[in-house]
Amino acid sequence: MKNYKRVLTIAGSDSGGGAGIQADIKTISACGCYAMSAITAITAQNTLGVNSVTPIPVSAIEEQITAVLDDIEADAIKIGMLHSQEVVECVGKMLNKYAIKDVVLDPVMVSTSGHRLIEESAIDSLINNLFPHVRIITPNIPEAEILLSANANRLSTLSQADLGIAARELGQRYHLSVLLKAGHLTEDKLVDILYDHEKGEMTELPSKRIYTKNTHGTGCTMSSALASYLAKGLPLKEATQAAKTYIDEAIAAGAEYQIGRGFGPVAHFYSYWK
Repeated sequence: MKNYKRVLTIAGSDSGGGAGIQADIKTISACGCYAMSAITAITAQNTLGVNSVTPIPVSAIEEQITAVLDDIEADAIKIGMLHSQEVVECVGKMLNKYAIKDVVLDPVMVSTSGHRLIEESAIDSLINNLFPHVRIITPNIPEAEILLSANANRLSTLSQADLGIAARELGQRYHLSVLLKAGHLTEDKLVDILYDHEKGEMTELPSKRIYTKNTHGTGCTMSSALASYLAKGLPLKEATQAAKTYIDEAIAAGAEYQIGRGFGPVAHFYSYWK
């Protein structure tokens, strides 16, 4: 019998289908893995924004993770937005219990409009309870700023070369690898930075900016693709490069579509919808 490469995503649900659990499941499936989920919150949202958020009880989150890992197990885990300290502590306890090597954390902290999406106490708990179990984090520039506890405007003025310094600082401070995404910069050429803490190596991941409003869920998609390629056994650098290629091509393909009246999603199944 054949075996699936299994990826568990722990994140919130996006009723509009562009981000969160829905984007994760699409991405994991498109990248050739078997997707499982533990939902942390239910959002009522669409391409125009989030109308409401209903948290899932912590006990139910723990039960979902336990049910999946006790039976199906996982080759990798992707973690998205965890809105409260209690949820972070629950997930940390589960990671400590099951000891999955390839854990990818997308530290969702700041919305596109600049609003905080996580409690201050949850950030401290994220660092103390989750980071020790995580192999790589995938922050954007504002999220990296928060983790570095620096001036909120500093990274927005950094050059591309400075992002490497920030990625290395994050990795060495928290003892994990870092994929620092450059999307908040303004250049036509974007260069994400991978700091591989295990090898002490830095890798540049360049791409050309695609001018489109269909970028909802790109962070969820990138981190889920990375978890998928790690689950398939690729080394960290190669898995990150493959995930970068996937998100770039999904953004390019999604730019051709119109859906909703706001910020649409990427085309997760671009290689199949031809």
